[in-house]
Amino acid sequence: MRARQGMTLIEVMVAMFVLGLIATLTGMTISGTLKAREALSHNDDMQQSARVALGTISRELQLAYQTFNRSTPNTYRTVFVGKDNDPVDELWFATLSHQRLYANAKECDQTEITIWSEPDPYMDGHYVLMHREAPRIDHEPDKDGVIYPLAYGVRQFIVRYLDPQQCMWVEEWDSVQGEESMLDAVPRAAQVVLSLSSIDPDDEDELIEHTFATTVILQYGKRATCDLFPGQGDEETNAGVEDGRTGQPSRNSGRGGGRGGGLGGVSPISTPGAGGR
Repeated sequence: MRARQGMTLIEVMVAMFVLGLIATLTGMTISGTLKAREALSHNDDMQQSARVALGTISRELQLAYQTFNRSTPNTYRTVFVGKDNDPVDELWFATLSHQRLYANAKECDQTEITIWSEPDPYMDGHYVLMHREAPRIDHEPDKDGVIYPLAYGVRQFIVRYLDPQQCMWVEEWDSVQGEESMLDAVPRAAQVVLSLSSIDPDDEDELIEHTFATTVILQYGKRATCDLFPGQGDEETNAGVEDGRTGQPSRNSGRGGGRGGGLGGVSPISTPGAGGR
């Protein structure tokens, strides 16, 4: 009877090498899949964050107003102030967009809105877009109220305003100490640009910047009756304000514009190249 023959040392080493190679390839595949899934999930969150942020800002800007009756007791002067603080602008204004959430709450549709930025604790060189809503208008338009973040990973937040009397887009607006056309008034329209960063699916150490833009018609702003920048590159954007199209400020010009979708919609602009963290 012949003795049972075992595997030679070479066969054992070959088998172990093949098993190790299979395990390594399997691990790399699973790891890559999980990283891609995480990056895509982060990108979806970023897209949703941009739409919610611009949707909220657009709704509030659309109903921004100024009050002229200041003789009534407990009536305060409303303001509309927009500061050009590159790379993230700031806003203070009164609006009629407040929604009462609780029955019998002593609130109305009037509210004060403040939008500003804070450094992002999770991404160097980025910001958190903050939002404050006070259900009552008082003599301190930048204090009190509920504060919450609108968007994380903000690289840029730009707002510019349409002056209906001068027929031009301006970088700042001040209804208290601004030019004569701005005093006690709100702009006819506002162009809002929001740039957010997401993780590059191909390289988790790199970030991709996504830019979204929309144009908002302010219902209580005076209508512009003149031709805006005839013959210039911004003509399409300015005309779009009058007939209700959404403008997309061009990334090349920084604050230029082009045609877009419906009024108040959020339009993504072509994605620029990746940048390091």
